[in-house]
Amino acid sequence: MRERSGGHRRGGGRPYGGRPNGERRARTSHDERPHAPRGPRSGLAEELGALEGAQYGRYKGLVGRWELPGGPGGVSLELVRAQSDPYAPPARVAVRVPGELAGFPEELWATAVRRRALASYLARRAAGALRGEKALRVDAGGQEVLDRSSCTVDAEDGSVTLRLGAALPGHGRRIDGREAQRLLTRVLPEAAERTLRHAPSGAEGTEGTKDAEAVRRFVETVEDSVALRDALPGLGLVGFVADGAVLPRRSGVDDRPATGGGVIPFASPDALRVTVELPHAGPVSGMGLPEGVSLVVGGGFHGKSTLLRALESGIWDHVPGDGRELVVARPETVKLRAEDGRRVERVDVHAFVDHLPDGSDTSDFSTENASGSTSQAASLCEAVEAGARVLLIDEDTAATNLMIRDARMQALVAKEREPLTPLVDSIRSLHRDHGVSTVLVMGGSGDYLEVADRVLMMDAYRPSDVTERAREIASVPTGRRAEAESFPGVVPRVPVPSSLDAEVRGRPRIRARGEDVLSFGDHEVDLRAVEQIADPRQVTGIGLALELAVRRGHVDGERTLAAGLDLLGEELTTAALLAVRDEDFAVPRRYEIAAALNRVRGLRMRRA
Repeated sequence: MRERSGGHRRGGGRPYGGRPNGERRARTSHDERPHAPRGPRSGLAEELGALEGAQYGRYKGLVGRWELPGGPGGVSLELVRAQSDPYAPPARVAVRVPGELAGFPEELWATAVRRRALASYLARRAAGALRGEKALRVDAGGQEVLDRSSCTVDAEDGSVTLRLGAALPGHGRRIDGREAQRLLTRVLPEAAERTLRHAPSGAEGTEGTKDAEAVRRFVETVEDSVALRDALPGLGLVGFVADGAVLPRRSGVDDRPATGGGVIPFASPDALRVTVELPHAGPVSGMGLPEGVSLVVGGGFHGKSTLLRALESGIWDHVPGDGRELVVARPETVKLRAEDGRRVERVDVHAFVDHLPDGSDTSDFSTENASGSTSQAASLCEAVEAGARVLLIDEDTAATNLMIRDARMQALVAKEREPLTPLVDSIRSLHRDHGVSTVLVMGGSGDYLEVADRVLMMDAYRPSDVTERAREIASVPTGRRAEAESFPGVVPRVPVPSSLDAEVRGRPRIRARGEDVLSFGDHEVDLRAVEQIADPRQVTGIGLALELAVRRGHVDGERTLAAGLDLLGEELTTAALLAVRDEDFAVPRRYEIAAALNRVRGLRMRRA
């Protein structure tokens, strides 16, 4: 039997190289070293010119703040981190424009939501201005409007800081001072002048007016999305899809909206249509998906999974023109799937897996190599433990034997010989007893018609409410017997901080490999099944958040995982993660942080 239960680990010592009792070796990172405050230096162009042909490592002598020549007075450039050699990761550069020079009206940065939207707009504009400079890279992101380190707007005075990667130029291992002069003292100042300052309506003719209108539209679009999402609990909804929304994407690798005559805008069924008043868009109508158990049915290729994916991404705000600007889901929404081979650490899965042939106790279950069914059961329990209140499941990526066991299989295989209890028998209890709603895409099992509060049929991307017809069909007995009466809840767990050590040979190692893998210390964390990660920079953010949680003592060996996530959430900001390391990242949600933590192969947990 490849799976084991119980919390005992064979062998003594510290099997994962951690320190006892959660102890962390004190260290001071490059970003945390104390330094005497000093104003910006002048003469960057001259310094770079003097370094022409010098050893590449002498770039490090330029670390610090500089007045940015060629731009408006008061604008500064900071070389945060220099490259050690031409083949190392790019240097980190920050350009700061004071609020009085940036000139954005206070109404555009008066709230956290507006600052995030304005920063996202400016990062995209800066990336566009620097697109032809391969050595300068701004992380502008994709269709989602995320809280990124690449651009921030100060809450006190509206000052703008742009952070970017800079591949400092060289001839082999010698400094190319002339090219560095061009990049840092001409190209960057000109880009800052064009992109990080407000062009009021009417300034510079038509272009100034267009820019002022574009930034306002961007900010208002994001603010409407947030307002719509915030309204869902009061309306008893788990999601909303606006009439006219464009849900299909161009391809699996292009998240922009599909185009062409075959694209069908979304139109809500009359029975589910609600109207919500938004701050800028005014009254908006669309499909409101109520709390409880919702089933999405229909033939293959008719839009079931497309609708679910839209709800899956509805936890994020989207740029104007995306087509999903007014498609939102509750912030506590988590997508689940089967995940063969994942590790599970001390999760109570007995509601779904019990009386294993070897007699193992599945109320305290661990395995290094979970099957599809046990992985999905564990992921469901972990999501609820982390605070999820809406679960999304697509039969295409679910474990069939965890989803359903029909009457004929019950007749053939007696319950006492079947360790698995299907979700269909506890899904109503999840909502009734624990306040957790579920939205399922289901095209192959009619047994879910008996437990669904509503059934939505997709036909050629057009939805209709078929709940009453589904109930008529479900009223005909199939002979199937329920195998559980309720979902008992989850057992809290306590992470052991010494098993979450990001250090390798005395230095933190936190690195993203796309959206799929996080290198965290000695561990490669597989995140392929964490489907709501929208951007590779969120993977970096997850790693930094895990490190922050341990540094701050939110994971201390005493607090439950949920309590630690609560404390982390109170300070999970761009500034807090920048204090861990100045890097390109996007701030993640608690649910993706918890999912990554649960997938660290060296993780140790104890029961609360």
